[in-house]
Amino acid sequence: MDTNDTSDGSNELDPTADEARPRVGRAAEIRATLQEEVESGKLAPGDILDERALAERFHVSRTPVREALQQLAALDLVRIAPRQGVSVARLSIGKLRAVMEAIGELEAACAKLAARRVDDASRRRLDEALARCQDAAINGGAAEYALANSLFHEAVYAGSRNEYLADQIRVARRLVQRYRPRDFQNAAQINKSLQDHLKIARAIQSGDETLATQVMALHVPAGSTGFSEFLAAVPASFFETDPGAA
Repeated sequence: MDTNDTSDGSNELDPTADEARPRVGRAAEIRATLQEEVESGKLAPGDILDERALAERFHVSRTPVREALQQLAALDLVRIAPRQGVSVARLSIGKLRAVMEAIGELEAACAKLAARRVDDASRRRLDEALARCQDAAINGGAAEYALANSLFHEAVYAGSRNEYLADQIRVARRLVQRYRPRDFQNAAQINKSLQDHLKIARAIQSGDETLATQVMALHVPAGSTGFSEFLAAVPASFFETDPGAA
């Protein structure tokens, strides 16, 4: 009898079988899953991340979990505090305002370039994105409209023909997305967004760089009034205390 025979399937019962995968690979998978949950808001700012619970959830030892959390900390998505543990990172109101302001400026620049470089293909992309927004507004819900909204902005980015600029916007948007859990929760929000999209699209399609810049800047809640309204919908527990605040 071959003493190396393992055909009895005993490995399938080994609770550490998942650890057979390279540790780096498992850490990357865990990091990707948690990153999506943080950026989407499934894990809210301030939520505690327990290493032991995560190890049980992913069926691994605590080592790849710890590595994944360190990777997330390097991305400023989690906070690792001595003797306090790990939690989803919170932004201060000042930091959130600064990021939103940057997004507004970058989005406006993107719209300006899209108007400058408009052609028939980009006009069609914008019309298709608008049609999807309209359909989601009438027949869908918050999730459907959020997806249509994202695709509309991607159509503007494509029209700008500046992938570096588009990437900077995507990174910044991912950073603040968890602060927007109540976007598109009612018909008034969706209708305002849809009307903004129509103005943006028509300005770009007509090649009006100045108007495209202006309407896109107004669309992003970065100004004093727009930001205040945006802030009112965010739970106070999501925020870190501003440095130097009393």
